[in-house]
Amino acid sequence: MAVVGPTAAGKSDLGIELALALGGEVVNADSMQLYRGMDIGTAKVRLDERRGVPHHLLDVWDVTHAADVASFQLDARRVIDALLAAGRVPVLVGGSGLYVRAALDDLSFPGTDPVVRARWEAELTRRGSGELHAELARRAPRAAEAILPSNGRRIVRALEVVELTGDYAATLPEQRAVYDVVQIGVDRGDLDERITQRVDRMWNAGFPDEVRQLVECGLREGRTASRALGYAQLLAWMDGAMESTDQAKLATISATRRFARRQRSWFRRDNRISWLNQPDVTQALRLVVRSDG
Repeated sequence: MAVVGPTAAGKSDLGIELALALGGEVVNADSMQLYRGMDIGTAKVRLDERRGVPHHLLDVWDVTHAADVASFQLDARRVIDALLAAGRVPVLVGGSGLYVRAALDDLSFPGTDPVVRARWEAELTRRGSGELHAELARRAPRAAEAILPSNGRRIVRALEVVELTGDYAATLPEQRAVYDVVQIGVDRGDLDERITQRVDRMWNAGFPDEVRQLVECGLREGRTASRALGYAQLLAWMDGAMESTDQAKLATISATRRFARRQRSWFRRDNRISWLNQPDVTQALRLVVRSDG
């Protein structure tokens, strides 16, 4: 089964509750929780809070590793298949929509070429995302229409794919599940306030210190990790682009709220997901029973 939805809605706790009730184990589908050391800023569930439930695909990448949904797909399928073979229930938990679909649906991803990717990354640094977006519009207009001019990472990936394959699919294919899975979405009306509270807890837990430590591990060189919510804002403060950590905190809250709206929009388009307005395990189990029936 899968527990999805916007950040700060309560997915992690519900995933643990469901795993305990169903004899299952949690499989992470949050792209930033794949990174080692990115604990406070990603609200990673601490070991002492997991209530004995095994968690898979946490802390598997160094912060210098560029996010790779294709390799995540292979790892997620391997874990899910092993759990099913052992008679355990995989509980996929996360808000990274493409990663959830990669694990559960019949999706294939174009390969990558480090040399080509590095060249376009250098072009992004030299020319900026706006100019690179115009380049993409000339090469693959449909792809450019689906990608914001400010999203440098996606623009670089699209240009890489166009160069390697001659084309780029700007939209995902039709939904075709590879597993018989119950998908539960968690959303709530007080999400903005919960995001503010979460970011406050992050700062109180020493999030700026976590970022300083990760800088020593190569965070600045990580093309994906360095752009994660909160991490990017604190790096900007460390570089003098923000006046204080309080300004970085406010920027993190605003960016996280915008991200949550995009997550909500992504998952709401999938009519296979049954929605809860609270992370209620009793209601979630009713949905599981109804699906089995």
